[in-house]
Amino acid sequence: MGGLLNLPALLIIFGGILGASIATSGMEGMKLVPKLYKKAMSPDLPDFPSTVRQLVGYAEKARKEGLLALEPAIAEIDDEFTKKGLQLVVDGTDPELVREVLEIEIEGMEARHRAGQKVFKDAGGYAPTIGVLGTVMGLLHVMQLLDQPQMLGPAIAGAFMATLYGVGSANIVFLPVAGRLAALTQGEVLQRTMVIDGILAVQAGENPRVVGERLLGFLPPDERDAASEPGPNLRAVPDQPSAQAA
Repeated sequence: MGGLLNLPALLIIFGGILGASIATSGMEGMKLVPKLYKKAMSPDLPDFPSTVRQLVGYAEKARKEGLLALEPAIAEIDDEFTKKGLQLVVDGTDPELVREVLEIEIEGMEARHRAGQKVFKDAGGYAPTIGVLGTVMGLLHVMQLLDQPQMLGPAIAGAFMATLYGVGSANIVFLPVAGRLAALTQGEVLQRTMVIDGILAVQAGENPRVVGERLLGFLPPDERDAASEPGPNLRAVPDQPSAQAA
């Protein structure tokens, strides 16, 4: 492992990557790097089964007691997106406007996440090129040692170490982290899309069984049973009379 350590190459490559990234994303973007890296390594993954159970529960309560009966439950919701959607429904907002407001929330979230991903994508793009630049600098130094054959081996190894750092950091750290953050964003967008469908179904007073079946379509088959437990099986929820119809 000691043979892979070269301080001049490290300074050239990672100093260059840092400078180029700051020039592209600014200091504000660089301040997000530790938080984003932590999120990529230990993310708070969406709990789709729990979301399905929650939305079906709201559908049951709204169908039995009316939409206003959901108002006390809104304060207990941890997810701000779901809370906003239900509050709009309870306030009597038009369904199309509810969808529009929540979709704008999703678009804003995606834009913020793309900005964070861009920091790592840019670093992954700069790293190989800066690595080649570092290698060229090292080879220029090698040319000055042609009269000292015993120094050529270490000097050449040091020169190519820069390429190793550049290509390695891009493909082992920067680009994988950017890809992981993009995948997490897709999962969050899918969950929020499911929440929109569920909230609009609650507003429409649909049968909880139908709401459950619709939302289960967002889940892979191996997670659908978990969405029905604990609590009654979604496929067994009885058709309750509508509070408004009553």
